[in-house]
Amino acid sequence: MLDLTNERLRMVKDQIAGRGVHNPAVLEAMRHVPREAFIPEELAEFAYRDTPLPIEADQTISQPYIVALMIESVEPRAGDRALEIGTGSGYAAAVLSQVVGEVYTIERHEQLAKLATERLDSLGYSNVKVLYGDGTLGWPEHSPYDVIIVTAGGPQVPKPLLQQLAIGGRLIIPVGETSRLQRLVRVTRTSQDRFEDEDLGDVQFVPLIGSEGWDAGVAKAVRPSTQRSRSTTIAKLIRETAEPIADIDQADVSSLIERIGDSRVVLLGEATHGTSEFYRMRARITKELILRHGFNFVAVEADWPDAARINQYIRHAPVRQEQWKAFARFPTWMWRNHEALDLIEWLRAWNAEVSEPERRASFYGLDLYSLFTSINAVITYLNSVDPKMAAVARQRYACLSPWEQDPAVYGRAVLSGRYQDCEAAVVAMLRDMLNRRIEYSQRDGDRFFDAAQNARLVAAAERYYRVMYYGNVESWNLRDQHMFDTLERLLEFHGPGSKGIVWEHNSHVGDASATEMGTRGEHNVGQLSRARFAESAYLVGFGTDHGTVAAASDWDGPMEIKRIRPSHEASYERLCHDSEIKAFMLHLRDPVRQAVRDELESARLERAIGVIYRPESELQSHYFQACLPRQFDEYIWFDETRAVSPLPSVVAPGVPETYPFGV
Repeated sequence: MLDLTNERLRMVKDQIAGRGVHNPAVLEAMRHVPREAFIPEELAEFAYRDTPLPIEADQTISQPYIVALMIESVEPRAGDRALEIGTGSGYAAAVLSQVVGEVYTIERHEQLAKLATERLDSLGYSNVKVLYGDGTLGWPEHSPYDVIIVTAGGPQVPKPLLQQLAIGGRLIIPVGETSRLQRLVRVTRTSQDRFEDEDLGDVQFVPLIGSEGWDAGVAKAVRPSTQRSRSTTIAKLIRETAEPIADIDQADVSSLIERIGDSRVVLLGEATHGTSEFYRMRARITKELILRHGFNFVAVEADWPDAARINQYIRHAPVRQEQWKAFARFPTWMWRNHEALDLIEWLRAWNAEVSEPERRASFYGLDLYSLFTSINAVITYLNSVDPKMAAVARQRYACLSPWEQDPAVYGRAVLSGRYQDCEAAVVAMLRDMLNRRIEYSQRDGDRFFDAAQNARLVAAAERYYRVMYYGNVESWNLRDQHMFDTLERLLEFHGPGSKGIVWEHNSHVGDASATEMGTRGEHNVGQLSRARFAESAYLVGFGTDHGTVAAASDWDGPMEIKRIRPSHEASYERLCHDSEIKAFMLHLRDPVRQAVRDELESARLERAIGVIYRPESELQSHYFQACLPRQFDEYIWFDETRAVSPLPSVVAPGVPETYPFGV
């Protein structure tokens, strides 16, 4: 087994103590219990990343911070008798056993109960007893318990657990009206018949299955009539205050453009990566912003080199003939579609009428996946301006060449210690290029800016492919930080007073601090834009109830036209659907009736469909918790939507070589 002692100590320092867990006994227990012993052997090297990991029976082991937080929250004392509901791998029970006297833990999966017993016994945790059974019923033979920890979310606190809690005992459990919308609640029993509740904040846990929890095949409970009545009231408010959209091409968007006003950045979202109405409405808004307010560029969730080809085309610049095709990487339909092409052709036509080059609209990519395309772009540029430096670039970037077919394998090789990382080489290359910025940019400022951005992208992508194995939080934050940094550089490049439009998914443009992403420590472009530009950042979200979408079932899978399920009854989408308006704009920053914002403040589910859509597991795979009026300044709704129309992968004979997506 790997010696991960140093990683464990670093985890406690940075992820646990660094995030506010202070109980000395809990911290000491986290330093000593080997998490790698409770997960599959092939995942041992990732044991101390701040993320859940898969274990047997299609379950997960909680991230270390959550384990420590839950245990600290019940205020454990030496000598306490503890009950845990949801043994899982046995890791949390092992940690708990180091801070209390006895631990009784229940697991509903027989395979997990057996494996946890074997692990705990082999590691010498003799004060832990495991039971295979329904955890919602507790373990009455050993009650009362001073501490009860429930590691799954239920519709309410199971009565048997309350009955088994000692007077003065503390119980902690996620509770919510759906299996995904939860509050962490601490219950203290103050007398035989009295319990005091404390709300510790929003959380997301797997559903608590059992006779006193959720049914195994049901992901929701019947909502109380008071909740249905409140939803009806909110839907009515939306109906009374929303601005209907009769037709995208003919809709009057003047009120929205006026609300955007003098904003420096406008972020236009989408609830899927494959819905025609989202692309068409964003294009409509984009055209108006360029026409009426002189916006300088559109920056999209796409790779920089691919978007650079589009930029050359729309700005009537010479198109470099290269042996690769723009937007050929999965998912090709995300930008190679008729809806995107319509905007590109409009931008080209607009620029043809603009005599001053600096006033022409530009098109850029914000993302960082184009590692090797960007390497080739840097070398190609240096060949033309500084052949000696091009040779240096080839030598430095050669460190990455073994991984050209699959950069993710590079990250795994570095993490396992089988390959030295290339960080120093790619950073040195970027530094040397920037040190020569004056010399290079004097020859052609636009070309140098493009090459320097590609060099920055290589540095960011190299790090991204290393940290992607650390867990979702760090890799997500690195990617969105890169996209925001690129946005800032574009504004700087276009000069004082320049303005930009961003096209990205809702999950990138909506303020992450208003969603469960924020509770996980993730930030995004929308949150960073509000912090940087304040009221001069205008965030627009999009949503739909049902229809079709272009998406895949698995990564690198073929595009399919999938039917979108009607929205979940506890979601913001359901409220919009119940308004009975087919399409509308809803102002959220300063609405005509404050009651709309107030009523929408309570957190609800929100749907996010990316390039992958799995309707069979939609609640678990595609819904997250959010506060819509804090997430967006405006919300645009299309009740029924249809999939984008992908472009053919082969260009028809006779199409000129300047065709925007290349030959």
